[in-house]
This record gives sequence, structure tokens and C-alpha cells, in this order.
Amino acid sequence: SAMAEERALAMVTCTAPVNIAVIKYWGKRDNDLILPINSSLSVTLHQDQLKTTTTAAASRDFTEDRLWLNGEEADVGHPRLQACLREVRRLARKRRGGSAEDAAPLSLSYKIHIATENNFPTAAGLASSAAGYACLVSALARLYGVEGELSEVARRGSGSACRSMFGGFVQWQRGERPDGRDSLAHQVAPETHWPELRVLVLVVSGEKKQVGSTAGMQTSVATSPLLKHRAEAVVPERLALMMRHIRERDFEGFGQLAMQDSNQFHATCLDTFPPIFYLNDLSRHIIALAHRFNAHHGRTKVAYTFDAGPNAVIFTLADTVAEFVEVVRRSFPPAANGDQFVRGLPVGSASLPEELLAAVVTEPVPGAVRYILHTKPGPGPQLVDDPSQHLLGEDGLPRRCA
Repeated sequence: SAMAEERALAMVTCTAPVNIAVIKYWGKRDNDLILPINSSLSVTLHQDQLKTTTTAAASRDFTEDRLWLNGEEADVGHPRLQACLREVRRLARKRRGGSAEDAAPLSLSYKIHIATENNFPTAAGLASSAAGYACLVSALARLYGVEGELSEVARRGSGSACRSMFGGFVQWQRGERPDGRDSLAHQVAPETHWPELRVLVLVVSGEKKQVGSTAGMQTSVATSPLLKHRAEAVVPERLALMMRHIRERDFEGFGQLAMQDSNQFHATCLDTFPPIFYLNDLSRHIIALAHRFNAHHGRTKVAYTFDAGPNAVIFTLADTVAEFVEVVRRSFPPAANGDQFVRGLPVGSASLPEELLAAVVTEPVPGAVRYILHTKPGPGPQLVDDPSQHLLGEDGLPRRCA
């Protein structure tokens, strides 16, 4: 149609969130389709603090598919990226019923340019692949006019990405079918359900992990009897319990179970052969600190969880943030960057009683925590309406070169 002729360039920009699992996903039963050995449950974090932004553009003038990550050109041939692209195009064809080509927003034969940026360190145990693939799939779906069940497509990019397709509290159901059509994410409760819940990310390292999650979990599935027991006997019961704690906004139950599940996940890493170590001495320091803090208060006021890396994610309630941040500041006195030590949502000041200091802050380790990011649960992927926010220019190339 004349309309399609004029639109030489179609462009869409989306943002997507990071999510943190409180009942962990570790282990695939199908590596190609990315089907998990157990269901998992996560909290989606707010995009004001942590987000991926992706612009996808299609044009008849493009000669090849291209990809830029944080301003650097990257390999567009990555099998998982190709799987997502293939799936979205397949859904677009299906939606058009193979005919009505002129009613389509753009031709499926056009090459595509994709630019993506994180506002946080990539691969630092901050679930960058989850936000990245959720964002990619959201942008592609908009570009091709596809709606509906997109968590299944995001799962093909990165397992945990299917959970970043929703805000708030999200379950990824394991599913039973060998083709994976029932291995989907759905929202358990929106981010508004528990307004007092807060999240502190303690960044101890921005380095890439030594053993990537993909390789790590494959070795675990092959060698860890504990992982098999976890998937079959432990997780189903914990998942039901965790959903109840969330429904009832029971922080005591939620926090204890989150810590126990994180610890069991890292135990399965240790049970893998050869063993995998994602926690380091600092992580263990933070774990001990959290337990001392809770013991001093006689209840669970903070709860830690760690993914495949040493950075701690602490769940707590709004009324505890200032005091615990001060405890962290005393336990890990920041190097020169004192002002940049706390980032994200504002944190009030707190003075600590002597008896708390004596009981909780035992031996300070200066400079060990690089910074604290204060955030909270947030919504799922968003369409960016403002064209000035596109990462690609009219020529289909990145606007800001790295």
C-alpha cells in the first residue's frame, strides 16, 4: 500500500525491568527451549533504578540485521537472539494469516537494527540478560504488531527473562509439555500490592562472573543430587508457601524463606562437581551481618538473597531502610566516594544505639561494598512514547556513540 511505501523506517523503543528470584531457578530440562526443572518466583524491580532500554527499527534500506550493546556493535547472530527474532516473526505471520500483507505495519523481510543499553553493569549478577531479552521481545512485538503471550518468547532468550515481562510478584511455571508451550510466567500480585517493601542491592563487585549461569546450571543438573532433590521435593512446597506470604504481606515468613532458598541454591552450587562458588568472603560477611541484625531485633527485619554472583540483594520494609543502610555504612565504611555510596531512592539518616552497634557491627571492612542501590518493586516493560528517547537515529544507526 502507499502507506507502507512512505514508512521507509519503523522504530519502537521499550524499557524493561530486572527481576530478583526469591524462589530460585537453577537447572534446565531442555537447553534449547530453555525449560526449567522447577518453577520459580521473583520480584520485579523498579525501572527508575534498574532498566534496559531497547530500540528496534526495520527498514527496506537496511542491508543486514545489526545489534549494538551499550553503544558497541555486537554479534546479531547469537542463537538466543535469533530464536527470539524468529518467534516474533512467526507470531506476526500467524497473526496476519499469511495474507493481508498490506495491512501489516511493515514487511517481515526487512532487515532489523537493534540498540540496547543498561543503566547498570552488565553480567554483574544483576540479571542483565533477563531485562535485556524482556526488552528485546517487548520492542520487537510492538514493531511487528504482535500481542498476547510474550513471556514464552522471552524465555527463549533467557529463562528468567520471562519473569521480567510482568511487574510486581511473578511466577514462572515449570510446565509439563515437552514443547514448552505451558512454561510461562504470570503475575502473582502487582507492585502496588505491598507498598512498604524495599530492596537494597549491595554491589560488592561489578565484574563478570567466572562461571556463567548457562554453563553452571548445566553442570549442576548433570552432577548434583541435591539439585534433583530440591527441584522435586523442596521447591513445590516452598513456592506455595512463598505465594501465601506475599498474599498476606507477611515479611517474617517472606524474608526467612527467601534467605533459606538463596542458601539452598548456593548449596546446590557447592554440591555441583566441580563445585561452583558464586558467593565470596564479602557475601558471607553480609549474610552474617543480616543474621546479627535480625537477632538483635528478635525478628526478621532484613532478608538477603544472592543470584549467580557475589552482590547481595536485601529485602526489607520502608521503616527499616535508614537504620540498616547506616549499619552497612558502619560495617563497610566507604572509600572516598561517600556521597555516591547510596544511590537510587532517597534514604533518611539514622543514628544507631550503642547496644546495636556493639551487637551487630563487629569488625568493619573498609571499602568492601562499592555502593548501595535503594529501590522497590515496579511495573513490567513500558513503551517509550518520546521519540527523542530512541537509541537509533533516522539513519538507523546509534545516536550516541560509545
